Amino acid sequence: MEMPERIWQLIAKTLNSEASSEEKEELFYLLQNNPSLRQQYELLNRIWNEKHDHPGDEEDAKLHISRIINRAQSELTIEEFPNYRRRRRRIIAFSSLIAAAMIVAGWFLFAKPAEPVPGDVFVANNGTRTRSMLADGTTVWLNAGSKLSVQNDFAGATREVLLEGEAFFDVVKKPGQPFIVHTSGIDIRVLGTAFNVKAYPEDKNVETTLYRGLVQVFRQEDETKTAVELKPNEKLVMAKEAASYSVDVSDKEKSTIIKAQPHFTITHIDSTKKENERIETAWVYSRLEFFGDNFEELAQKLQRWYNVTIIFTDDKVKKLEFRGSFEKETVEQAFVALKLAVPKFDYKIENHEIFIGSSQ
Repeated sequence: MEMPERIWQLIAKTLNSEASSEEKEELFYLLQNNPSLRQQYELLNRIWNEKHDHPGDEEDAKLHISRIINRAQSELTIEEFPNYRRRRRRIIAFSSLIAAAMIVAGWFLFAKPAEPVPGDVFVANNGTRTRSMLADGTTVWLNAGSKLSVQNDFAGATREVLLEGEAFFDVVKKPGQPFIVHTSGIDIRVLGTAFNVKAYPEDKNVETTLYRGLVQVFRQEDETKTAVELKPNEKLVMAKEAASYSVDVSDKEKSTIIKAQPHFTITHIDSTKKENERIETAWVYSRLEFFGDNFEELAQKLQRWYNVTIIFTDDKVKKLEFRGSFEKETVEQAFVALKLAVPKFDYKIENHEIFIGSSQ
């Protein structure tokens, strides 16, 4: 197991809300590449958050943490080292792991966690993606060009946040205290679940993709009973504008009938794919995917992804369509690939500005 003591130190600091943004990012990367440690972290995180509901269960907490330490010990002793120096290194590493885990236990039992402050803001600037943990243990990933604001102190009947942009939420379940995301005139109400929300200001729709749990989505001016319920592996696309209406006049009865036009659609996503392979959450895994996007739509994504400004000098090229993905490509490499795929445009990169026009 690589760097066990460092991982446990990062876990301890994160649970106690003392980790810097760089340390949180480091922990996220390490856990991504170690499923076993990720399970241990999720268990510790759940225990940490359940202590608010059961403050007297300290012995249970100690027992859970002890089990995690024992599990870590069994994992560390799987590898047999051929010489004394390596065996000694293993013992030192395990001792550090126990010490770090006991720090977690101590903080869990005696430390007072930071309270959420209404008005707190989490931001992912263009060209960046961030991962943050809210005071209730909910994890939020923010895509480039996004902002999340805490709306209340999480101590009352609800936990409420305001989103502008795109975010993936892994919400800690708290019965009787729903988690509500406000965005673009639409509310998303959940208890404990994992879902993605896309609602950039320039988008015409709000997209909500559910992976686990249950969510209710409704317009802020509507009653909760009119909410659309999503089940796992469903994607809801809801128009930001109010539902449009058409008027039919019957020739026989001369009566006017008003018909509301559908303002949302629900589609099923491919549940056979892993979360890191799905289009809707590819960005969480540092991958930009686009399938059938016209150039104008793709340009918006590229501007946020690479922190550049794209200027079209010919509107005709805005209709060109692209399919593909970028992961580690620079902006220069990305445009070389786009040009190879669809040669009908020319481009010029000047610092952080990219000019796009028709090819001669």
